[in-house]
Formats: sequence, C-alpha cells, structure tokens
Amino acid sequence: MKEKENPWTTLSIKEVYDNPWINITHREVLDYSKNSGIYGKVHFKNVAVGILPLDKNLNTWIVGQYRYTLDQYSWEMPEGGGKIGNNPIESAKRELLEETGITAKKWTKVLDIHTSNSVTDEYGICYVAQDLTFGESEPESCEDLVIKKIPFEKLYQMVMQGEVTDSLTVATVLKVKLMLLNGNF
Repeated sequence: MKEKENPWTTLSIKEVYDNPWINITHREVLDYSKNSGIYGKVHFKNVAVGILPLDKNLNTWIVGQYRYTLDQYSWEMPEGGGKIGNNPIESAKRELLEETGITAKKWTKVLDIHTSNSVTDEYGICYVAQDLTFGESEPESCEDLVIKKIPFEKLYQMVMQGEVTDSLTVATVLKVKLMLLNGNF
C-alpha cells in the first residue's frame, strides 16, 4: 500500500480547552476533495503505557476501577501515562508499581497503538512484564483500585466475551495470545 501525502488543508486552528493532560482544538479545514469542513482534535500530552504482568504460570494481574468518562466500572491491565519525551519504559515501571505493587526484571514491548485516531493523537505503548517481585501498591489519591490475580486465559476469555473493553488491554491481550500460541513467551 502506497502512503500518500496529507490531502487536508488546515485553514484555522482555535484552542477550545487545555489542561495538564489534553488540549482540544477546533479546526476549519478543506478535506481531500477541497470541501469546507470542521475537525475537532484532542491532543494528548502524555504517552499511554499499558503493562501485562505475566508470571511463570501465566497468571496476570488486572485492575478494576470506576471510569468517570464511561460512567461504569472497568477491568483492565495496569495503565497510565508518561510525559512525551520521557522513556516510556520508565513510565510503565512506575505505573505497574503504583497500581499493583509489582516490579519486573524482564520487559518486552509488544504493541504500539493509536487509541482513537479519528479524533485524538493519543499514542500508546504496551509491554509484557515478567520475572515479577511483589510489594505494596501505591495508587494515586484519585484512584480506588481493586487488584485481581487471574490466569491469562481467563483474561483472554473476558476480552473475547466483551467483559473487558479498554482498548490498550484488548489489543495487548489479543497480541499476547497470538505470541503465546507461536511460542514467543
């Protein structure tokens, strides 16, 4: 497949909202057919990181929390963000420790992802963490987390049955399942 140059023309950009995590702009544009239109863009100021901890028996740890934006409870792998420009593996190590109390000696990058590229530029990196050591979690004051140890296969079934819908978790679990089937772990 041949990649093309950007066919869009940006006529104007107006900042609509800004906070420490995101910036939202309204854009007047010409599309690929040179028709006038609008576009809203959500710019993320952090790189998303997701971590799938796996022990030697293929158990994993998931985190449950109420997600305000969805207005529902969500089970997902440990996740968070790190400033753009910082080493994402360091952000991943910090998030795994904060949310679960787990540290890992072996880290494998398994996935690069754009979470919703029709309206955001959010970029994520997902890892498998292995050779695990356990301690106390250190969640942020705004987090009320439940940590659950389950077999990886159970998490895979939760994804397949639609019980887990977080994009980083779904993509990572599906890719790791294929990697396991191919003998990569």
